[in-house]
Amino acid sequence: MRWILTRAMQAFFPHTDALPGLAEEAAHAHLDRLDAEAPLLFRLGLIAGALAFTLSPLLTVGLPLPSLWLSAERLDLHADRAASHPLYLYKMLIFTLKMNAGLAWGAQDQVRRALALAPLPPDPRTTLAGEVTP
Repeated sequence: MRWILTRAMQAFFPHTDALPGLAEEAAHAHLDRLDAEAPLLFRLGLIAGALAFTLSPLLTVGLPLPSLWLSAERLDLHADRAASHPLYLYKMLIFTLKMNAGLAWGAQDQVRRALALAPLPPDPRTTLAGEVTP
């Protein structure tokens, strides 16, 4: 499942001439953190979004193939159309996936350098009440 999640997240942030794409290591680090800290329902929603994205190219680009088998051009079109699909539930599943992909992508040092931003400081690992966790 991790592999499908990673590939679906990378579809929204591919490498371009101007910016690096979502690295597999960054996606895995983000997913590891979610596994440790996010509620089960949120993680299930993320998995549902990845499965919906992977299995729905027929809805967006008219091809009865999983997104993993699409060309780079078709995958980009699929990602764009999935994020703006008129079916609200589908669009929200995709939004959850795209939001998490963006968080993982934007935290990468090479992306922050390309955008002339300082690297993120280490996570203070605090709780909602402000206590520091081990």
